Amino acid sequence: MADKKAFPKRTSSAKASDNVFSDEERAAMQEVIRERKRAGKLTPEEARAAGEADALAAIAALPEDDRAMAARVHELVLQAAPHLVPRTFYGMPAYARDGRVVCFFQAKQKFKVRYSTLGFQPDARLDEGEIWPVAFAVTSLSPAGEGRIADLVKKAAG
Repeated sequence: MADKKAFPKRTSSAKASDNVFSDEERAAMQEVIRERKRAGKLTPEEARAAGEADALAAIAALPEDDRAMAARVHELVLQAAPHLVPRTFYGMPAYARDGRVVCFFQAKQKFKVRYSTLGFQPDARLDEGEIWPVAFAVTSLSPAGEGRIADLVKKAAG
C-alpha cells in the first residue's frame, strides 16, 4: 500500500490569513471604504467637484514619473468622455458613469509593479467578440498611445 501523506493541521484560520493582503492592498481597501462613505452623502454636483479634487490630489501624491503619466491620462479621459465623473477608486484616479467606475489609472508604485495600468471595469463597453482586454499596461505616452487611450475611453464610456 502507498504511504499516506500527512498534512499539517491548521491551528487557527486567523493565523493562516494574517498575510493574505499586503500593506498596500489593505490601505487600498480602507481607501475604498472612505471613498464610498464620502460619496454617499453628496449631490451629483458636489460629487463631481469632490471627485475631481480627489483625483487631482491622488495624482499630485504620486512620484514624478507616475504623476506626469496620470495627469496626462486624466486630461485624455476628460477630453474623450467629458460626461464621465472623475473620482478615486482604491485611491487612484478613476472615471465613473452613473456612479459606477468605468475606467481607472493604477500607478506602478501603488502595488510596486513594473508598469502603470489603464483598467476598465465591467460597465465599460469594450465588448468585442468572446474575449477582450480590460487592462492595458502603460509604459509611456506617445501620440499613438494617447490616441489609443482616447479611443478606448470613448468606446468604454458609450
